[in-house]
Amino acid sequence: MPPPKPVEVDLKQLQAAAGAYPREAFDFVQLGLSNTSAQVHAAQVGGSVGGHVTGQQLCLGLAELAIHQYGLMAQSVLEHWNIHRTDDFGKIVFGLIECGLMSKTPQDSIDDFRSVYDFDETFHHAHVAQRMTLNAGRTTAE
Repeated sequence: MPPPKPVEVDLKQLQAAAGAYPREAFDFVQLGLSNTSAQVHAAQVGGSVGGHVTGQQLCLGLAELAIHQYGLMAQSVLEHWNIHRTDDFGKIVFGLIECGLMSKTPQDSIDDFRSVYDFDETFHHAHVAQRMTLNAGRTTAE
């Protein structure tokens, strides 16, 4: 699946809606939504691409994407983008929603992103190394 096009809205507008995150953070969350949605809905029989995912599902998908893309540096990269906890993903998502670049259901809330996981635990080097090894095994087995 090709990566989504970069955010086509003024960065200042996004930052006014979400906070002082760089463009890379918004692009990363959009890519994460695309990947997570594809994974969640591919697992369902007759699932549709581009279907809804919950805030919790997106947070988990973003952790997997960060580890896949950045390995042991995942937490450092996210923190460089001012993303320090899952609540930050929620702020970015709701900023993208406010700017018309994502949508939500009436049940969706920024609270869905609150404390989904602890960054220090999720991105602990031993934990990340184990997940990278598991993912490498899946790639070679396919």
